Amino acid sequence: MKANPTAVDVSSLTKRETNISIFLVGVMFFMFGFISWVNAILIPYFKIACELTSFQAYLVAFAFYIAYFIMSVPASYLLKTQGFKKGMMIGFWFMALGAFIFIPAAMTRTYGIFLMGLFTIGIGLSILQTAANPYITILGPKERGAQRISIMGICNKAAGILSPLVFAAVILRPTDTDLFAQLSTMNDLQRSAALDELVRRVITPYTVLGIFLFVLGYLVYRSPLPEINTEHESPEVATANAGKTSIFQFPHLILGAVAIFLHVGTQVIAIDTIIGYANSMGIDLLKAKTFPSYTLACTICGYIIGIITIPKLVSQVNALRFCTLLGTAFTLLIIFAKGSVNFLGQTADLSIWFVVLLGLANSLVWAGIWPLALDGLGRYTKLGASILIMGLCGNALMPLLYGYVADLYDVRTAYWVLLPCYLYLVYYAAYGHKVKRWGL
Repeated sequence: MKANPTAVDVSSLTKRETNISIFLVGVMFFMFGFISWVNAILIPYFKIACELTSFQAYLVAFAFYIAYFIMSVPASYLLKTQGFKKGMMIGFWFMALGAFIFIPAAMTRTYGIFLMGLFTIGIGLSILQTAANPYITILGPKERGAQRISIMGICNKAAGILSPLVFAAVILRPTDTDLFAQLSTMNDLQRSAALDELVRRVITPYTVLGIFLFVLGYLVYRSPLPEINTEHESPEVATANAGKTSIFQFPHLILGAVAIFLHVGTQVIAIDTIIGYANSMGIDLLKAKTFPSYTLACTICGYIIGIITIPKLVSQVNALRFCTLLGTAFTLLIIFAKGSVNFLGQTADLSIWFVVLLGLANSLVWAGIWPLALDGLGRYTKLGASILIMGLCGNALMPLLYGYVADLYDVRTAYWVLLPCYLYLVYYAAYGHKVKRWGL
């Protein structure tokens, strides 16, 4: 397969072209976040509307993110043959199709069809993420890669703050607290009718979303976003890679993919489980809906710190090391800290605020891993990016593991699953990214 012949070397772009490109990719990251982080409220919403266990409810995240594992490598070949802009348009159109699948799912209140829609949205996002992450990583000086990814992270997480609140405002009503309390006292016919009405509220917003995504895909295709050559090799990189015949000959990449798998798993657990954890403390859904936004706000604070300090005051690798150690400490505090506190108008156990603070610990991990894992890949960059994107299936599997442990024990004990994840991330930040040959 030949690369797109119209692709240009990133060094040939003017400052204006580079800034326009960063802005357009930022808009895409905003859309990624808006659609991805709505899962934080979809999970408890479907748990009620479709009468699910915790394990079944977390199939929302599984169906959404397993698409990354299945589609990331095919997405790299799609982008190689069709180019970035056409590939991105196709990604947006898959997302639009997934949104439209919500219509028959809601009409029949069939959880399996909802999962199919989420999987289709995930296919589109996997294509877009496979394009956007290496694109923004190389779109400027290498030592500022984490800084640019942090800017994209702000776009992503700002949308994540908005999406659960927008979804709740559009779908939920002030009387729903009483409705949820009355469900257990209704007969089968009354309960079915009430749940049908509840779940059909998603039809209008997802129809509008589908139309918007379809149009956005076409606009990206017609935009001035340049096709850039992500496979350019400097003479030094070309010499180092001369004998390489497989992507698996880059240990720092493979270890980085494992790090991405565990990192995104910790991130999605911190956000997608916090409403359920708040529910376990007697906080109802309408009040608990703000907790994911608190976590994402902490993440944005971390991004801002990263933009200000990297690389002027701290290197991106040291920022990664600090954040992974912070995540380890906060995990232990979630499990062991106790005591009721009143903060931001919420009365809850102290431990839930350490779940919120995981947003800060997670903030610079993604931005730290990508430049380290893609370093020196040259012509293997697109495929390497797709391997890292495969790691996003951690979003699919880790919440299921959390849900299984929560059903087996309780929602607090289930946070133990985070500890080995952070310990591995500490290893990658300290040593794993330096491994250039297996066995060394």
